[in-house]
Amino acid sequence: MGLFKRKDSRHSVQSDKDGDESVVSVNSARTSKTSLKSPGYKGGNHPASIPEMPIASPPDPALDPAAYLRSIHAVRQRANLVMTRAKGNRLQHFDVDMSKFKATASYIVSIIKRDYAPDYQDIPPHGRWQHFDVGGGPRINQLLQSWPTSIDAQERTRRLIDLFVVSVLLDAGSGNKWSYRSKESGKVYSRSEGLAVASLEMFKSGLFSSDPTEPCQVDGAALKNITVEKLARGMQHSEQNQLAGIEGRAGLLVRLSEALNNQELFGVDARPGNMLDYLLGHPSTLASSVPIVPVTTLWSVLMDGLASIWPPSRTQIDNVAIGDAWVCSVLPPSPPAAPWESIMPFHKLTQWLCYSLMYRNGGLLIDMGLLTLKPHDLERGINAYRENAQIKGQPNVEVVPLFSTDDDVIVEWRAVTVGFLDELLDEVNNQLGLSGTEEPLSLAQMLEAGTWKGGREIAEVSRPNTKEPPIMIRSDGTVF
Repeated sequence: MGLFKRKDSRHSVQSDKDGDESVVSVNSARTSKTSLKSPGYKGGNHPASIPEMPIASPPDPALDPAAYLRSIHAVRQRANLVMTRAKGNRLQHFDVDMSKFKATASYIVSIIKRDYAPDYQDIPPHGRWQHFDVGGGPRINQLLQSWPTSIDAQERTRRLIDLFVVSVLLDAGSGNKWSYRSKESGKVYSRSEGLAVASLEMFKSGLFSSDPTEPCQVDGAALKNITVEKLARGMQHSEQNQLAGIEGRAGLLVRLSEALNNQELFGVDARPGNMLDYLLGHPSTLASSVPIVPVTTLWSVLMDGLASIWPPSRTQIDNVAIGDAWVCSVLPPSPPAAPWESIMPFHKLTQWLCYSLMYRNGGLLIDMGLLTLKPHDLERGINAYRENAQIKGQPNVEVVPLFSTDDDVIVEWRAVTVGFLDELLDEVNNQLGLSGTEEPLSLAQMLEAGTWKGGREIAEVSRPNTKEPPIMIRSDGTVF
């Protein structure tokens, strides 16, 4: 599987002004709208000229458990172990009603049919691009058109990578009270879309650039000077409009400035976008007749290059920080078990950078009755919510259970969600009549058109005042 490819006119990032073909394609949907069809997307299959590439095997956990847990393979493999227990209704914190599985898939199918039938191939893959285009405004295309024709395709792509990296890292949930009023349109947006528009407008203003002649870039020198106050102004955060985890987000950007000092990956000017040059020159990219960046190569750049940005208090194995990975009580096999075997890795923001996988889907599973929080944990979570509600500015309506990110309830919930998404993809394709065809829905398409959107819609019906998921997570601004 290749994420980046050269000379593919169907999926290239282009300027409508000059028609230059981009060296890199990051995300195929270019004109999508959050709730509407996307005529610019014409399916996810590679052209015949683009060969499929085998994915490298993960490290052996017996030899290097830390490297294994940081691999892209470990997320699915470890989640599948939790899923096996879920199918037998043997989870620690949730009851699983598999009789609701097909009904859940049918709900997802109804959303997809409503918005896309019969043109399922037009569904864009779930990604940050869709958030930027909230309200039907093709903001990224407009951004590309605003740059002079003298800016070549490679530099255009570097700038987009700069933007997407910072925007994703700022996307760790917003809370249910925050919103952002666009300085350009005056319209108000909340949640991920609001965070996307805010980050785009900060990017265009030059907040992340140390070069006054070129505001539309991100570099380490500018990020080093980011403060909570600067970010709060850019995000319109205030006591009346509180953005959850503002301190954690600011700290993440400052630590990113330090990570960008890796010149091999990010160049002498310490820009995220310079990973383009590293990726296109990597031996794995040049191994086939058509230069393609394998997903494992991109994953390694993101995991290794950004490893130092995550809070140091996170899970460690053999003194190596694993990142977004947590102890999960249902994972240890029968004794004896090595310490790494109890860890469930997610690497959520890294996946959001690399593939985009939203856990709003987990709320859908609960609202559809497929998962039910067990009574003891429900009571514990409700008590935590009521205690938290005493703090000024915290939610105090539509009581739902509240847990911290590292709570075993949340780790189990996230893990079983990963597993159920794969199961639901098969059933959704079956109900749509796409199983066995040349163009079944990909997981990213189901996320965009079905589970992510459906999760939002059922949350709005179930909790109309807050529109929040059925379980709240106490965020530090670096996990969502």
